[in-house]
Amino acid sequence: MDNLTRAAMATDLLEQEYPGAVCSLEYEKPHELLISVRLAAQCTDARVNLVTPALFAKYPTIEAFAQADVADVEELIRSCGFFRTKARDIVAMCQMLLRDYNGVLPDTVEELVKLPGVGRKTANLIVGDVYHKPAIVCDTHCIRITNLLGLATSKDPLKVENQLRPLLDPQRSNDFCHRLVLHGRAVCIANRPQCAKCCLACCCKHFTGE
Repeated sequence: MDNLTRAAMATDLLEQEYPGAVCSLEYEKPHELLISVRLAAQCTDARVNLVTPALFAKYPTIEAFAQADVADVEELIRSCGFFRTKARDIVAMCQMLLRDYNGVLPDTVEELVKLPGVGRKTANLIVGDVYHKPAIVCDTHCIRITNLLGLATSKDPLKVENQLRPLLDPQRSNDFCHRLVLHGRAVCIANRPQCAKCCLACCCKHFTGE
């Protein structure tokens, strides 16, 4: 089986298994997703979702975050870990959004990664979920599972993104990545994958031994 066929099969199978492909972070405004993703680094989405209601209630706009006292933001997000760095980045990114982008999130990866604390994973998520443009979010689940499938051969996020780009349907690539997160949490768990009940077993090089 060539990788184009393998990628198409995996995309179809994941869509059947997880028809609702949505980001598990809860947000209402584009900048809230950006901030939530920054908080989610080295932290669970569930924990972030517990923290953000109070945070977004106190700072409801980009302007409010840009004027926020970093120390106050630190206290509100303390339980997310690395709170000092995250608070500093959140305030700085909102200041830059106001200064350089008129308070509107850029719609390209190249512009988004200029913001403090924003890497390609976050940028791709914004491009895909907010602007509904083709995107490949290479988080740990994506990297691990696509390596097992045989679609990628690297642990480096950018290399994996570049390996997947020619293989995935651009219109379905963002949802494919969301579904990999769901699959990685439920079945293809790190260090203990449940291959016997995996919907991707038939197209997985790790399972088939190809």
